Amino acid sequence: MKPIKRAALILGAASLLVTGLFVATNAYAANLLVNPGFESGNLSGWSCTGSGSGAVTTPVHSGSYALNGNATTSDTAQCTQTVTVQPNTAYTLSGWVRGSYVYIGVTGGASTWTPGASTYTKLSVPFTTTAGQTSIQVYLHGWYGTGAYQADDIALDGPGTTPTTPPVSPSVSPSVSKSPSTSPSPSKSPSTSPSPSQPPVTGLPKHALIGYAHASFANGSGYVRMADIPAAWDVIDLAFGEPTSVTSGDIRFNRCSAAECPNVESDAEFLAAIKAKQAQGKKVLISIGGQNGQVQLTTTAARDAFVNSVGAIIDRWGLDGLDIDFEGHSLYLNAGDSDFRNPTTPVVVNLISALKSLKARYGTKFVLTMAPETFFVQLGYQFYGGTSAGDNRAGSYLPVIHALRDALTILHVQDYNSGPIWGLDNQYHTMGGADFHIAMTDMLKAGFPVANTGQTFPGLRPDQIAIGVPAAVSAGNGYVANPVVQSAVTCLVNGSGCGGYTLRGGTSPALRGLMTWSINWDRYYNWEFQNAQRPYLNSLP
Repeated sequence: MKPIKRAALILGAASLLVTGLFVATNAYAANLLVNPGFESGNLSGWSCTGSGSGAVTTPVHSGSYALNGNATTSDTAQCTQTVTVQPNTAYTLSGWVRGSYVYIGVTGGASTWTPGASTYTKLSVPFTTTAGQTSIQVYLHGWYGTGAYQADDIALDGPGTTPTTPPVSPSVSPSVSKSPSTSPSPSKSPSTSPSPSQPPVTGLPKHALIGYAHASFANGSGYVRMADIPAAWDVIDLAFGEPTSVTSGDIRFNRCSAAECPNVESDAEFLAAIKAKQAQGKKVLISIGGQNGQVQLTTTAARDAFVNSVGAIIDRWGLDGLDIDFEGHSLYLNAGDSDFRNPTTPVVVNLISALKSLKARYGTKFVLTMAPETFFVQLGYQFYGGTSAGDNRAGSYLPVIHALRDALTILHVQDYNSGPIWGLDNQYHTMGGADFHIAMTDMLKAGFPVANTGQTFPGLRPDQIAIGVPAAVSAGNGYVANPVVQSAVTCLVNGSGCGGYTLRGGTSPALRGLMTWSINWDRYYNWEFQNAQRPYLNSLP
């Protein structure tokens, strides 16, 4: 989910360090970056965006210079540098930053951020390169519309030319997807026009608990056998099916290897456990994508390959349906593609066609869910990628959701790994409290004008909406305690305890429930999420 959902966050990375999985030591640590402290007095070695970004003499963390990034309403003032690295090797990226919403990370990999620092604060990102990886791009940036930030003494510590011992066992390096762009110029008042479509018979409880199971990899949370997933979970998303290449459309689901997951069950046991879950009324889906599984259906051939290969996975394991977790650059909008009701960009058009084909193939009982990030949905209130300004991925899930709204079982937007998002109250909402979940979910129910296109995205039925949250502090940025999540749901369901927020979409007694990344992380933390939220959902009317 910016993580891939498999992202363990930085605390997850710390747990791997404790277990000895990361092997780099200070004996060979060296800063591999060029001009890491900007002491050249300029941006030599770095590629930076943002008008006014450059080296400054104050405020600095050390030395004579630091970076000043000028984040505007249309630019995050991102600076990047590409570095040669060793495969299967541990590194640590770190830096001192100050300002509002400063991010540091590795493109396509681990990252972290601070929501605001008035003095220089150190951020650190441990990660391990993959087999065959020989270069990475590191980045740091601010957030749209939040003004200047400073960064100094950026370091990428690790081996230069001497290879290190590979990790004890292959592992997915923890990563958190960063939320991309925003442009704070929303339309003034949304139109509350919920969809007239009728709720289908799904076989799901009125209020469902939905979770992702790491079926194809392990990370700091460990592997959970399908038979050991408690009955509390109503929908189990198998993470992940991934393409053979970004544009092939050929999706493969490779179960975790015994080398990576020593307690992994056999294929026969896995299949039997799926059938046992289904006999209990549970739904088991294949989730496609994640942060590392970039899927771009640029051609009709890729579309057809997607339909055939996903169908083969569903048939092989007897699954109930499909979850779309396209992140990163999987979806985008070409310049001029500004009508979400009639999209023209091939990656969007072909995905819509593919999902309609799969729905038609499997019929009315086919479960279709989607797990986009806020950037691809709610950000569309402020900025739409097809209008040829800013990031062309902004709001790019909207045409897919709209085209599939009558076939869509549940939309559970990831209310985590997100920057500030403009809500229907025309205020920024940030992670860390109930109001973020309330405001983001209210947008899905009420609907909202799409940037400055003159069009309104109609709201969904409440039974199609679930709230996506991290199961634990190690599972994703934006974790809040279970009682805080419950207070947000209570507000949305019956209108009480909403704080200062007024629901534009009205109350939603039929709100479908909660999605979390992930079942594995919940098990790691002794089922705290499940044990709190299952009884709570059961108590709702």
